[in-house]
Amino acid sequence: MYDIVTVGSATVDVFANTESKLIKIKTSNSEEELIAYPSGSKILIKELRFTTGGGGTNTAVSLARLGHKVAYLGSLGNDENGKIIIDLLKKEKIDFIGVISKEITGYSIILDSIEHDRTILTYKGANNKLKFSDINLKKVKTKWFYFSSMVSESFKTLEKLAGFAEKNKIKITFNPSTYLAKKGRDYLKNILTRTNILILNNEEASLLAGKNNVKIMLKDLYKLGPKIIVITDGKKAINAYDGKNIYVLIPNKIRVVESTGAGDAFASSFLSGMIKKNNVEFALKMGLANSESVITHPGAKNRLLKYNEILKVTKKRPAKIKKFKR
Repeated sequence: MYDIVTVGSATVDVFANTESKLIKIKTSNSEEELIAYPSGSKILIKELRFTTGGGGTNTAVSLARLGHKVAYLGSLGNDENGKIIIDLLKKEKIDFIGVISKEITGYSIILDSIEHDRTILTYKGANNKLKFSDINLKKVKTKWFYFSSMVSESFKTLEKLAGFAEKNKIKITFNPSTYLAKKGRDYLKNILTRTNILILNNEEASLLAGKNNVKIMLKDLYKLGPKIIVITDGKKAINAYDGKNIYVLIPNKIRVVESTGAGDAFASSFLSGMIKKNNVEFALKMGLANSESVITHPGAKNRLLKYNEILKVTKKRPAKIKKFKR
């Protein structure tokens, strides 16, 4: 029996550090930041780094380092990059219970910006080809599912796994992406109604709720089925709601080196905190500590903390949490 089975993408990532310009576009309703490169020119890469990524494997590694028994369920290609990912999982003592596809293993090119945020060019490949009929359900014995974003055939599989979870009393944490949130609540209802913990960023929450007031969004999303809602917002406050109380966590002011994987680190660590102590405030502190560790180092997995390391961080740098009755 696993503590958690993570379901999501797996990629080999190449980080390209290049010269770029940041352009800000403002309208009456929004502000958008764009990374710009000169057209028709050759751009030198200052630094090139290869690592593994994807919401499924990022969260699997995070949860394994936090002391949980973990398996990863996803689709990999029968190629060298697929072998790299399986070797990583073995090294982290994570079981691979997914499928090997005829497609190419997922691949991402991550472009750094002058403000150390990033733009990701991603090729989904095998990640989109996880078929429910190909999964060996006898291996899927777990207390929790962690669902990250999946599309195409793989999204249909997420829906079927949500039904499987309901029948087998498996709890679900769901961390959708912007492109799933854009599909709307009706598109996601088969998963949302079976979700225990919903974790998403402010943009995704606004797309699903159709509003932009965080307190209204928390309560609106709670009505869709999840028992706990968490909304992150980059450097701004993190908000959570459990049906009784609203929790507001203020992130620390730290130097950001590279932000890839911060959301995965937060969400997986929040789940770990809820499993360990069933306490929202403790879980928020765990999520913040691990995500802040990740963004102070390059790569999504390079500085994921172990449980005792998180406890030391939260003691040394206590997070400020405000709690309000709904």
